[in-house]
Amino acid sequence: MQRPFWYIPAHKDVRYLSSEIGARPATFEYLKQVAQAVDQLDYQGALVPTGTNCEDSWVIASSLAALTQQMKFIVAVRPGLMSPSAAARMSASFDRMTGGRLIVNVVGGGDPVELAGDGVFLSHSERYELMSDFLTVWKALVKGEECTFEGKFFKIDRGRLLFPCVQDPMPRLFMGASSKSSIQVAIDNIDTVLTWGEPPHQVDEKLSNLRNAAEMQGRELSFGIRLHIVVRESDEEAWAAADDLIRYVSDEAIEASQAVLARTESQGQKRMIALHGGRRDALEVSPNLWAGVGLVTGGAGTALVGSPKSVAARLLEYRDLGIETFILSGYPHLEEAYRVAELLFPELPIDPATETHRPVKPMAAQVIPGGW
Repeated sequence: MQRPFWYIPAHKDVRYLSSEIGARPATFEYLKQVAQAVDQLDYQGALVPTGTNCEDSWVIASSLAALTQQMKFIVAVRPGLMSPSAAARMSASFDRMTGGRLIVNVVGGGDPVELAGDGVFLSHSERYELMSDFLTVWKALVKGEECTFEGKFFKIDRGRLLFPCVQDPMPRLFMGASSKSSIQVAIDNIDTVLTWGEPPHQVDEKLSNLRNAAEMQGRELSFGIRLHIVVRESDEEAWAAADDLIRYVSDEAIEASQAVLARTESQGQKRMIALHGGRRDALEVSPNLWAGVGLVTGGAGTALVGSPKSVAARLLEYRDLGIETFILSGYPHLEEAYRVAELLFPELPIDPATETHRPVKPMAAQVIPGGW
């Protein structure tokens, strides 16, 4: 099993959902503490979130990279919000400056209100058409190839990076994919397809469909999952901690949050909402899988709750379905990074040799046209 990834809370961190009691703003000093804990506790790296509700993922990752030694950063590119050539330059620079510690998370967005605020008025299917064109250009450029391309959304004439990525042939690409349009883009371009923490039988069905579709087109995908963790020394303590996490969540807060989430076009988000339906009376949706986070939070809405042995058993159940990459988190993220590493890691058969390390190319001297 690979070493898990953790999460950088680039919006804010909380002790209780829907409460400012014990909340922490995403200051540089606090995010530095989280990142250095991730680095020192031997996580594989961390996901840096993207969206209008958080600090810019590239600025955050670049700031923290200089203060860490080995952790990888999963950073988002947003087709539709940036050109593929600009995204390629950003990716290549980050990859070079960190010695190959970049993983790219391709994000299409699903909230029409947020997308409109960013000037994106494409339909769901059009966004994935754009993503396909974007990745065609981006991949060519970061590999150091000259790119001439004309499609529905981009026209590139002899584009090239003078400073390509150092990972060979390029950084790994992650992406969540649940809809038909996104699945085809993933099959054509992506290394690791991510899912949120659905019950194992639903994850099994999703992975089987993705695997079969990829095999029909001569492709092989790997898979990852995004989960919160509430782990304590006993099951009873863990469930008490989960209940405590939502102690200040009111019915009004649930109603307001679900009204916002209901406008999503993301199939993955819709699947998260369906697990609890906005109700708090049946939140254990599968053994040790708790949907309480999703009552008031978008994105990853489930947590594995239990003792180290209980949580480890559930993670290994996902592993046996074909999940290779685990992106974990917990509130607050600093303390829980330690708790997960200290309590859960010893129960997991972690073998760093199972990780996919892209070789790093030597950085050759560049001849700069028109240089000084």
